[in-house]
Amino acid sequence: MKMLSDTQVRRFIEDGFVRLDDAFPRAIADSGRAKIWQAIGIDPDDSTTWTRPVVRIGAINDEYGTQPLSFGEAVNTPTLYDAFDKLVGRQRWQPRPNVGTFVVRFPSTADPGDLGWHVDLSFPGATGDPTGRDYSVWRVNITSRDRALLMLFLFSDVGEDDAPTRIRVGSHADVARLLAPA
Repeated sequence: MKMLSDTQVRRFIEDGFVRLDDAFPRAIADSGRAKIWQAIGIDPDDSTTWTRPVVRIGAINDEYGTQPLSFGEAVNTPTLYDAFDKLVGRQRWQPRPNVGTFVVRFPSTADPGDLGWHVDLSFPGATGDPTGRDYSVWRVNITSRDRALLMLFLFSDVGEDDAPTRIRVGSHADVARLLAPA
């Protein structure tokens, strides 16, 4: 098991994020990519099938995370549990049944509809929607109740010019300063 170092914890506090290499076995990522390609119905070896700039698929799971696209085994590893304990506090978090939504990006000049910087919201607003899935009314506050960490999982190797989510170093402090008066 790869343990989160004191230096990584300090970087997390200062930068607002930490990168954990080998947080789950490569075999899970390899298997996962094959399942994702199958789920989106696009051929990874035929770029003519890459007709959209981005495809999103929700984690298909049950409460135990046993369905094909839950990847509960990726999000529940000793390495991640160690990191959660060190970053959030020992056992002040709940195991997840899945890794969440998958965002698959393709080379494209078309607008994917999600360009630009944003803040991931923490909790649903009062809408009458019992599922809490009307994300247009979700809220964020300085305490970010019910949310401690945003995890971004990469199931493939990426380079600097590839398409994973970019993170602005130190933005957590900027956002906290903006939220504090409210």
